[in-house]
Amino acid sequence: MGMISEFKAFAMKGNVVDLAVGVVIGGAFGAIVSSLVGDVIMPIIGVLTGGVNFSGLSITVGDAVVAYGKFIQSVFSFTIIAFVLFLIIKGMNAAKTKEEAAPAAPPAPTTSEKLLAEIRDALKK
Repeated sequence: MGMISEFKAFAMKGNVVDLAVGVVIGGAFGAIVSSLVGDVIMPIIGVLTGGVNFSGLSITVGDAVVAYGKFIQSVFSFTIIAFVLFLIIKGMNAAKTKEEAAPAAPPAPTTSEKLLAEIRDALKK
């Protein structure tokens, strides 16, 4: 019973749940980016390069087909995903910097500090 309860405690930690949500959202984000690259960006690049369809580019070596066009498309997908993540992290860091830059109010003096200030003021008189 001890191992099951330990596993339950591990699985219910916030970090594990956050990671699971991140993986699911990452998969959905990957599908969106794949569609963006394959259906929007690559056709535009194909038009700019004279109608070349990158996903169809391949060479045959013996009986093997090397589909290097799919590789080029994957590189574009990776580049776009990396750039979007860079922008997101940059925005989060900027927001965090603004929060940290706000000066904190000085703490209120403690009772001891108030008494010492009164004694100092009395001695000055």
